[in-house]
Amino acid sequence: MRKSTLAALTAVLLAGACTVGPNYHAPDMPVPASFGEAQARLPGAGVDPARWWSAFGDPQLDGLVERALKGNPDIAVAASRVQQARLSEVAARGVGRPTVDATANATHIELSKNSGISQIAQLFSGGSSGGSGSGGGIALPGTGITTYAAGFDASWEIDLFGGGRRQVEGAVARTEQAVWNQRDAAVTLAAEVAQAYFSLRLDQTQIAIVTDEIAREKRALAIAGHVARAGLVPQSDVTRQRGSLTTLEARLEPLKADVRTRIHALGILLGEAPETLDAELSAAPGATLGLPDVPAGLPSDLLRRRPDIRAAERNLAAATADIGVAVADLYPKFQLTGLGELLSTSLGNLFSSDSLQASVAGGVNFPLLDWGRRKATVAIRKAQAEEAYARYKATVLGALRDVEDPLARIDAERRRNAALKRAVKDEERSARSVEARYRTGFVAQDEVLNAQIRVASAREQVAASDMQLREDTASLFKAIGGGWEENAPPAP
Repeated sequence: MRKSTLAALTAVLLAGACTVGPNYHAPDMPVPASFGEAQARLPGAGVDPARWWSAFGDPQLDGLVERALKGNPDIAVAASRVQQARLSEVAARGVGRPTVDATANATHIELSKNSGISQIAQLFSGGSSGGSGSGGGIALPGTGITTYAAGFDASWEIDLFGGGRRQVEGAVARTEQAVWNQRDAAVTLAAEVAQAYFSLRLDQTQIAIVTDEIAREKRALAIAGHVARAGLVPQSDVTRQRGSLTTLEARLEPLKADVRTRIHALGILLGEAPETLDAELSAAPGATLGLPDVPAGLPSDLLRRRPDIRAAERNLAAATADIGVAVADLYPKFQLTGLGELLSTSLGNLFSSDSLQASVAGGVNFPLLDWGRRKATVAIRKAQAEEAYARYKATVLGALRDVEDPLARIDAERRRNAALKRAVKDEERSARSVEARYRTGFVAQDEVLNAQIRVASAREQVAASDMQLREDTASLFKAIGGGWEENAPPAP
């Protein structure tokens, strides 16, 4: 009768089970139908966002990014957090389920001779006193009794109002958030490696330009010396030419120092010692980097592609589930406990039916007075969910700006780059004309030096513009969420 009553009570509790708290619905964040800035259309259609760095056509850059994605400590930290989130999810799934523990023990009690119950014990033992054993199953004063027990201890807190289920929802959302954070770390790392590499190549290109100018200045100095010795120009022209050469030579050392620091930064990004890449990257680039067009797509694509947006959305889902966990604490909690064991004073008959001992209990815990603590916790969880939504909204808006800004910079820099390249050709033609006129004595040396300075400056501006275009392109790839494999499923 008792068993049937307990089963009926359990069935009623389970039938009335519900899940309190708000159900999560993904936010409907309105975004523009298209980006306001101009963007490339067809040329970038073949670029794979998952490995966008390969579109620059530099195998060395490809190798650096791939090595960084495998060895960078930040990536290892993100992977560790994914593992922690998965284990927390496993722990959350155990909430609201029965737990069973196996127990076994042996107990020995030695009775005192001066306990005050010796006369009663002697009556039960037939009048004898003292001795080394027990009679009739009762231990005498001065003797002991040993009992053996083995069994199972089970308990179950019934998840009647869904607090445990909300905990599972939150844990699953946090696992997915950790996965997206890991992908966002990969996106950021790939862009950092590419931009550091582009800066390194700019320094090396500037070194090459300055070195060429130094060689040109040395030749000009030799010519000026011959002309001065012939008496066609004053010796001061030679001095000015030598000063120009010295100025160029002085520019080399800071550039070389910058190259060293860039190489050190790349080594750290790869998770290696700063000097590891010295031999690999010290040589000047052998080929010009390409400049791919980026298929920026539509603003709505960012909601799917950007890992930080996906992580913010999962954080909002977890915060919503936490509200349900807090609300469930406002309701009663029901527990069922049971104990079944074999108990005997002898190992010989421990595993017999006569040694069976069992107990079952049910309980309920009603929250009556906590001075508003539980309700305050619910209010806190609601405020945290509102904060999570605000962060999600800010992340979406920031992503839109992350795309619009480089689109605007790239569009303007392309036009500036074309103008700078035309300026280089014009300055080179002008410098050749001035040098020819100087050799014939029609112009002063100052005009030659100024023309050479303008050529060197124009070349450096083109190199800096090329680097800026590549950096802006890398920023745009990062802005659209490039750098992770879209077909790879989130962690199970």
